[in-house]
Amino acid sequence: MLTQTVESYLAVRRACGFKLKSEGSLLRSFAIYSEERGKHHVCSETAIEWAGRTQSVTTRARRLGKVIRFARHIRAEDHSHELPPAFFGSEQKQRPTPYIFSQEEIRGLVQTVSQSGYRTLRRQTYATFFSLLACTGLRVSEAIQLHFEDITLDGLIIRISKFRKSRLVPLHKTAQVGLERYLKLRRPYAPFDNHLFISLRRKPLRIEDVDTTFKAAVCKIGLKQGPGLPRPTPHSLRHTFAVRALETCPDCRDLITKHMLALSSYLGHSSVSYTYWYLEATPHLMRKIAESSESFIRGGRP
Repeated sequence: MLTQTVESYLAVRRACGFKLKSEGSLLRSFAIYSEERGKHHVCSETAIEWAGRTQSVTTRARRLGKVIRFARHIRAEDHSHELPPAFFGSEQKQRPTPYIFSQEEIRGLVQTVSQSGYRTLRRQTYATFFSLLACTGLRVSEAIQLHFEDITLDGLIIRISKFRKSRLVPLHKTAQVGLERYLKLRRPYAPFDNHLFISLRRKPLRIEDVDTTFKAAVCKIGLKQGPGLPRPTPHSLRHTFAVRALETCPDCRDLITKHMLALSSYLGHSSVSYTYWYLEATPHLMRKIAESSESFIRGGRP
């Protein structure tokens, strides 16, 4: 039965660390759709028909892409399953160009939130929160989930976040001092909750609240926004950290590889390809690559 095959496939991939919430639902829907039509193996015609039941071409490509990935896996043991063609095009969306903050913009952002609203812990909470994102490259969700016990002498322990990975993020001495200063104010405010960052409701911060505070600060400092321009978001602080780290990459070929692998592990990427994406997504880095390539072709040092 195709439904059982889908469940087996999902179990294997989840054991590898993938959550597959939406993909699991879609593949179960495909299996039921196929079996209702008497198909107990992946059939290209049925897969294309099932994927095409939505109006958006992008959604069709995404739905069919998941079936294609599933078919590749199960064909290793049973070639009676067909491998559907990418009938609706690539399922991969083009990632938007990231917004990269300047040092002055980050300084202005932190200063603005530290002076916004009433004179309460909220000011220090968001000033520390955005500062931590900027100097560590943490994901917003990772910073929100930090607890007191995650702060160690060696750095921050990020426990089983995206892709079920845990990692240690070293902290600069200035970052340690900043956290210690914030903790002196934070601990007595909600002593029975051990989340590092909390709201005025004495509960963990919510992503929606972080977004709202960030947007208000961005408007106050006057960052350029509009159609065709990169959009600044809290995640842009992570992008900025990654780009600045790549700018310090050494010239030696072997050292570049080590640098990329180290940065990929530091950021918690599931694949180093996600780290290399910053090279092609950032005009400044692309220009440096082009200049180095031109110099190399002309016989100079790459």
